[in-house]
Parts: sequence; structure tokens; C-alpha cells
Amino acid sequence: MSAPLPTEANRPAPFLRKGGGRDATALPVTAALPDWVWGVLLVLPALAMVALFFLYPLGLSAVSAFQGRDGGWTLANIAKAFELYSLDMAFTLAIVLLSSALVAVLSVAIGGYLTLGENRLAVTMLRWLYRWPLFIPFIVAAQMMRSFLAKNGLMNNLLIGGGIIEPLQAASLLDWRGVVVTFVWKQTPFVALMVAGAMASLDRSTIEAARDLGAGRLRILAEIVVPQVRPTLVVGLILSFVTMLSVMSVPMMINPNSPTMITVDMAYRINAHGDYGVANALGFVSYAMAGLVGWVYLRHGVRQGGAR
Repeated sequence: MSAPLPTEANRPAPFLRKGGGRDATALPVTAALPDWVWGVLLVLPALAMVALFFLYPLGLSAVSAFQGRDGGWTLANIAKAFELYSLDMAFTLAIVLLSSALVAVLSVAIGGYLTLGENRLAVTMLRWLYRWPLFIPFIVAAQMMRSFLAKNGLMNNLLIGGGIIEPLQAASLLDWRGVVVTFVWKQTPFVALMVAGAMASLDRSTIEAARDLGAGRLRILAEIVVPQVRPTLVVGLILSFVTMLSVMSVPMMINPNSPTMITVDMAYRINAHGDYGVANALGFVSYAMAGLVGWVYLRHGVRQGGAR
């Protein structure tokens, strides 16, 4: 039995070709748009979310930092922010830089042992344990450290119980040291996870060749492994730098003294004085710190790309 002839109801959709006219072997009408149009349509929802929830608040905050109460342009907010909180700005930068340096050292050590370690049991335990802080929010980590680092906290009780220190020698670390400890404990797993993954993907032939020539694990790590994973390490440290720069719960809960971090000052200016101008000025200073670090990284990446 022969197939029915096509009618207007069941006729296939027309196809177009670049020169016009109908051709059954050409592309359908829906594919006639340029490729860049489809690319824009695909990324448009993500771009809209970034513009709405990131770029617009960022621009509004930056503009508000240079506006007075009458709506005119002024540098009074910036000048007042530096007059009142210049020490806190330096303190914030020092805390974040110190924490980032310690995170780098510990991340390389963890990744290096996971890559070069020979004790399988120790490697397995380390791989299982070091990731746990990733799942703990900063505010919970701050509360845990308040109980751990206090004068009568868990750390001092363990040291006293072990006979390492006397009760009168117990001291509280709920100051800038506690902030650094919390930041390092919280961010090291994030960077170590990236660094360990990069180290695991390296060609093992260079490592084995260095071992055959008598190089120790520390020298292999410093001269062979770390130079190859440096881009990944830098990316992780920049992300950690920006994250620690934006945390308010840790310095507020652990460091009640002065100086403190910029985020606490911003909350104080808004809650106590309703001064959004100075708060946005402090936020602008934070943007500048984060932007400077990002610029250094981008410059380093462009230089490496040009060298290739």
C-alpha cells in the first residue's frame, strides 16, 4: 500500500538556505540565526542575574560613597572614613594578608603530603579529615572558636590537663590571633582541595625521576610540584582573600577590642548612626583592596599568556 500524498496539513516545515528559496536539504528556519545570537540568548539569564544582584548593588554602593546627604558629589564620606577608621583599614589588610600566607603554607603542606606521602593510612585519614571545615558556616566557626580559644576554653583545659602549662599561664586568644586562627582553619580546606587536585593531575615521571636522583620530599615539593601548581594556588588564595575580607561574624564575635575589621565598622555606622555614606565609603575601600589583588592576578596571568 503506497503512502498518502503530502497535503497542506501534513506537509513538513519549509527549509531555508542562505541564498533564499526552499530546499529540503538546507537548514531549518530556527537555525538561520547567527551563532552569536544563540550564544547571547543562552548566557542572557546568567548575565541578568549578575547585573541585578551584583553589578547594580556594587555600582549603587560605589556611587553612594561619593554623594552627600543633599545628593551632591563630595569626598566628605571618604575623608571621614579615613579619619575615623584608617587604623582599622590597616588592621583589616594585615589580618587578611597574614591569614592568606598561612593558608598558602598549610594548603601546600596538605596537598604535598597527599601527593608525596607514603603512609597510606595517614594519607587516607588526612584526605578524610581536612575537608570538614568546608561545611561549617563562618558564624558557627566563630562560635566554636569562642569556646575553644577562651581563657577557660577547651584548648587551655587540654593544655592544663596534659601538664603542659599551669592554670595561671592560661591566656585568652580572643583577639586578632583568634581571628587569624579562625580564618586559617576555615579557608585552608578550600585552597588545599584545589591545590591537591592540581598536584594529583601532575605527570608523576618528573617526581619519580627526582626521587631516583636522591631528592627528598621537601625539595621535590618546593622545586618541582609547587611551581607547576602555582596558578591554581594563586587563584585559591585570591578567592580566600576576598572571602575573608567580606566576613563580619568572625571579627565581631572573636575580637571585641579595637582595632577591628572594616566589616564591623560598616555595620556600626549603619546600625548606630544610620550613616550609609561612610559605610559605603568603607565598602569602597574594601572594593579597592579586592580590586588590587585581582589586578595583580590578572596582570600575572596576562604576562604568562604572553610568554607562551
